[in-house]
Amino acid sequence: MGVDSGLPDFRGPEGFWRAYPPYRRLGLRFEEIADPEHFHADPELAWGFYGHRLALYRGTVPHAGYAVLRRWADRWPTRVFTSNVDGAFQAAGFDDETVVECHGAIGMLQCTRPCHDGTWSAVDVDVAIDEATMRARPPLPACPRCGAVARPNILMFGDGFWVPGHHAERMAAHREWLRAQDAQGLVVVELGAGTAVPTVRRHAELASAASGALIRINVREPGIRHGRGVSLASGARATLEAIDAALAA
Repeated sequence: MGVDSGLPDFRGPEGFWRAYPPYRRLGLRFEEIADPEHFHADPELAWGFYGHRLALYRGTVPHAGYAVLRRWADRWPTRVFTSNVDGAFQAAGFDDETVVECHGAIGMLQCTRPCHDGTWSAVDVDVAIDEATMRARPPLPACPRCGAVARPNILMFGDGFWVPGHHAERMAAHREWLRAQDAQGLVVVELGAGTAVPTVRRHAELASAASGALIRINVREPGIRHGRGVSLASGARATLEAIDAALAA
């Protein structure tokens, strides 16, 4: 979904290294740098990556496909379930209460220890980065309670330190919303969810199990394993705009 807004595609080491050449020299793949242990062992390296992403997402304007989804949300009861951490749905005008960020959000911080279960906004955080080495320059964001290094409130690979916080509450509310819907009339539109971390794909298949109304939009992996639904091997923005045009015809 974010690629059409100009964000880099991290699928596969080559895609990640094209976006972040210094990590090629270090031999680090995305799943290795996106490891919470770096915030303990080498926080400057960890914040070099996440500080750069934080600034990148802040400067990214959601593409026109988000506006299509907003129009649909005005027409039909809608919820967003996303593994994206960029906050783009909220930036596109979705009510924060209707968005479930199952892997957390880069715009929120937490303690690395963590010394408590709270999270706080990163709105005032500005991390200086040496882009030649992709290392952050001190001072690094710190926990206001204990002074330890803070980190983005994102579920990373092998993460035993993530604080679910309000995400757990949103997930519970989302499940209640799903149970209250007419399962036979529920339509699920899935956008760009891959198989490497299949959280969104599995949720979409489960939510659409009764209706079979799953629209899977995915350039690389559009197949639906149970065969019930529509597979579209195309990009998010163009496909959403085409569907929207067909609905308006």
